[in-house]
Parts: sequence; structure tokens; C-alpha cells
Amino acid sequence: MLISDEGDAETLTIADAIARAKEEELDLIEVSPKAKPPVVKIGDIGQYVYQLSKKEKKQRAHTKQTEVKTLRFGFRTEKHDMERVMNRAREFMAERHLVKFVVRLRGRELTNKEYAYKKLNDLVLDMEDTAEVEQEIKKQGNQFIVILRAKKGGVVKEETTVIDSNPT
Repeated sequence: MLISDEGDAETLTIADAIARAKEEELDLIEVSPKAKPPVVKIGDIGQYVYQLSKKEKKQRAHTKQTEVKTLRFGFRTEKHDMERVMNRAREFMAERHLVKFVVRLRGRELTNKEYAYKKLNDLVLDMEDTAEVEQEIKKQGNQFIVILRAKKGGVVKEETTVIDSNPT
């Protein structure tokens, strides 16, 4: 199957396709070898390879690696600050990153591990509308950690309602 630059397709034998390519002093390029019949086109092989590599490079540029972003907060962090931490986590998840929450315990706080666990668990429950647990809450030394990822359906953004001030 020979495809021309204009998009016309015609079925030829291999010998006829090679002869036509030699006539035009260009190469016969096999575009789709697995198709029945195989798809070929006439053109400059160097230009074709260059275009393919350019397309691949562009695709690789758009595939972003996911990172684990760490958000730390203390044992006595207040509600408003926790909301700010959760909003920051949602921003990271919108960019398809994993988010690791860390509650660090210091000094006398180490005697109140249950409170730190509860605080982290409450944060996970507050985030469950947009996130799911990648790694359960666990203790590492003097801190508790949990890793969350965005839900498969995507991060839910806040909806804004526009009210028409001039109804007709």
C-alpha cells in the first residue's frame, strides 16, 4: 500500500513501488510493516528519521516523573495551619505527585504518641475526598509518616457558581 504526500493510497507490488521511488530519486520508507498489506511511502529517509526522533523527544518532554513531596508539621500544629498543609498537598496531587506527611515528636511529646497518630489519622480522613493512602501510617524513629496519592478520578477542584446579576 503506497501512500502519497497528498494522502492518496494505492496498492502496488514491491517492485513497482521501488521503481517509482527510484524514478523520483527518493527512498521507499516502510511506515507500517505489520499492516496487511504493509504501508509504505516515498520520501527522504533522513528527513523521516529526523521527524520521528523529534516526535519522540516531544513525547518524553511531556511525561513528568512523579516525586514524593514531604510536608512536615509539628505535634501542636493548629487547625488553620493544618488546612494550609492540606491545601498544599492538594496542589502537589494536582501535579500527580505523591505526598508524604510527617509528624515529628520532640522531647516530652514522645510520651503522647497516640495523640500524634490520631492527628495524622484525622488528616488522612480529611483528605480522603481527593486522596487515597499509598502507605499506611507508621512510626519511624521519633516521627509518624503516611504517604498519600491522588485518587484515580483526579483531584476534585472547588466549584465556583456564577450568578447572573442581570436576569432577563
